[in-house]
Amino acid sequence: MKLKLKGSEAAAGTSTTNGSNVGSASLVRVHNSGTTQRLVTLETSGNVTIGTFTISGGATEFLDKDPTDEIFAANAEVLLVKVAYYS
Repeated sequence: MKLKLKGSEAAAGTSTTNGSNVGSASLVRVHNSGTTQRLVTLETSGNVTIGTFTISGGATEFLDKDPTDEIFAANAEVLLVKVAYYS
């Protein structure tokens, strides 16, 4: 599998009022550039929490979401970018 970048990496917002849909992404690369575990929250565009997970320091995860869903994190060390997989 190869990873196709579909935008520029940016720091996650740090509250429900400044979450991002990451360019209407359906797949987001989530990277914690710090060394401390951070909580990541996925919510609807109406600010209703869908779920949360903790990302370890230095870790990268891929989050599948609906294009209108928004992401925010406990710290701006969490970086987000819209991606797609291709072969």
